[in-house]
Amino acid sequence: MSDTREVISQARSVVVKIGSSAITSLVGGLDRSRLDRLVDAIEGRIGTGASVVVVSSGAVGAGLAPLGLTSRPRDLATKQAAASVGQLALAHAWGTSFARYDRTVGQVLLTADDIGRRTQHRNAQRTLDRLRSLGAVPVVNENDTVATVELRFGDNDRLAALVAHLIGADALILLSDVDGLYDGDPRKGAANLIPEVRTPEDLDGVVAGSGGALGTGGMASKLSAARLAADSGVPVLLAAASQADRALAAADVGTAFAARPQRLSARRFWVRHAADVHGSLYLDEGAVRAVMERRRSLLAAGITGTSGGFHAGDVVGIVAPDGRTVARGVVAYDASELDFMIGFSTGQLPPDLQRPVVHADDLVRVV
Repeated sequence: MSDTREVISQARSVVVKIGSSAITSLVGGLDRSRLDRLVDAIEGRIGTGASVVVVSSGAVGAGLAPLGLTSRPRDLATKQAAASVGQLALAHAWGTSFARYDRTVGQVLLTADDIGRRTQHRNAQRTLDRLRSLGAVPVVNENDTVATVELRFGDNDRLAALVAHLIGADALILLSDVDGLYDGDPRKGAANLIPEVRTPEDLDGVVAGSGGALGTGGMASKLSAARLAADSGVPVLLAAASQADRALAAADVGTAFAARPQRLSARRFWVRHAADVHGSLYLDEGAVRAVMERRRSLLAAGITGTSGGFHAGDVVGIVAPDGRTVARGVVAYDASELDFMIGFSTGQLPPDLQRPVVHADDLVRVV
């Protein structure tokens, strides 16, 4: 067994993401027998002393059949209506299934805003930590009934990766209808399973597709979420829900993604992956080299322009002359203040405007 799989199999704090296709169908809605089997596997892991947080897709899928819908809706209002029905059924199903083991379930509904804003981010973290300390199993889902296009995570794979870092998990296990990452689409011909991803170079040439009939994810979202979690220091196992018992025990199935050696701090992870971006700072070449290669703070002299109505303390994108966003950072000034500072050296500015625009400690590369 590889070191990564060993770490995942022994992890004491685990986030398990369940895909829509693993527990719902277009015709019958929630499949209680499949959900029960997943709970059996999760309970087996809890029985070893591990703490488990479940991130469950399926709210929209669970609401289709009761509303007489035969396909996943495309318009937001119908999707949110299905989610409002499905979230109730989904929470009840998880609670009923875990009750077989005398376990209490706590439902946690999140929007991207809850993760993107530091105050809500901390509140969500405290809620999840307290539920676990009280012996409950948190079941997390995106709050589809209120999330708008602008406030969505995009899919529950990304949400699971963010939650894994939020609670300081030791491992993330993504379970769906795919049994691992392939170097091509196995439905279209010969394709080889990639058992382990140790470095980004292991993904060269891999083509990932979009979601299916019930979900918003697909292999592309799973791959993106796995890389996000691994980048933050959390190892990932991508496996089929039908193999949940092995995935949650020996971790000897699917594709394992090795974590980076050092976990990003909570603040730097938030800046890089979770925070809302409220604007952009456009830099000249010299400033790009200073912040990217020499890890210097960003000064007003290297800024050529701004966009967005940001305020001091907001996260902004750092944009190179070729238009690429190369970093993110916490800006120290309002956009209205910065407009009068652009291009001036520190010594030319009043004393109250001489601190860095983005301090090096608050600047994180994204490329």
